[in-house]
Amino acid sequence: MVNELLINLVNSVLGTGKRTARGNQAHYCPFCKHHKPKLEINFSENKKGHNPWHCWVCDKKGTRISSLFKQVEASPEQFEELRNLIGNENEIQKVIQNVSLKLPDEFKPIIGSKDIIARHALAYLKSRNINEDDIIKYNIGYCDKGMYANMVIIPSYDEKGKLNYFTGRSFEKSPFIKYRNPETSRDIIPFELFINWDLPLVLCEGPFDAIAIKRNAIPLLGKNIQSNLMKKIVTSTVKKIYIALDSDALKQALKFAENFINEGKEVYLVKLKGKDPSEIGFSNFTNLIQNTFPLTQYELLEAKLSVIWVKNQLLKNPTTGFFK
Repeated sequence: MVNELLINLVNSVLGTGKRTARGNQAHYCPFCKHHKPKLEINFSENKKGHNPWHCWVCDKKGTRISSLFKQVEASPEQFEELRNLIGNENEIQKVIQNVSLKLPDEFKPIIGSKDIIARHALAYLKSRNINEDDIIKYNIGYCDKGMYANMVIIPSYDEKGKLNYFTGRSFEKSPFIKYRNPETSRDIIPFELFINWDLPLVLCEGPFDAIAIKRNAIPLLGKNIQSNLMKKIVTSTVKKIYIALDSDALKQALKFAENFINEGKEVYLVKLKGKDPSEIGFSNFTNLIQNTFPLTQYELLEAKLSVIWVKNQLLKNPTTGFFK
């Protein structure tokens, strides 16, 4: 059954379409700009509950109208209406959040400010081995009031320069809330704007680490690699990958390493020795990189067995203080 309200919504985004002989609707393609309406949308859901769309000229296509809306940058209001029409899809919710994402209204630049709070923010960043050039490059700012009061704000931008995430970190000495992040999907490629996919890649945990490393580094925003980033890495031309996670994330690091090795990548497991890259600093981290060698299949297996052994020891005696 064709949803006329859905057709009206798509018409408001792409312009009025024309019915085709197949019962679909054809629109002028916003991608190839062909002079005839060649972008065809199936408004009768297929067996999977999708509405496939396809341009017969440039071959741009997708299985959901939400993906089409995302690529043409429909408004948050149009995404909200789409969700109301076709159901509360998680995918649509994520897209709505990403489309409407913006820096806090109270966001201010740090460099050039004479404000006392800005000076505190600058001092905190320098203590994390982040200098003024880094601040300018990554557009790091701060907030002096609002939800992110007394926090530095580190934005992340995609390859087109569009904001896809930001991290708020308090620079108070004993903050009640240390981190505050936006309620949006983390399934992104953090710092993508600065990544060269032809050079060796460094994977670390947080944005402070990635900035302090001062090379081709991507923060995972945690200890796991999200699906979009994993897909991008394995399909890219990157040959060497350095994994620099905390020691408590060794199990995850070994899992990532195994995946990358199976994809033909050369993997290096950087041993941080209890300190984050932002604590180690650029020079010392560079020395670590230079003294790290490719992980072999034998070393990978040995490390995995070691993790299992440690886990078994802790299960036998949880109070052993094994890591002391």
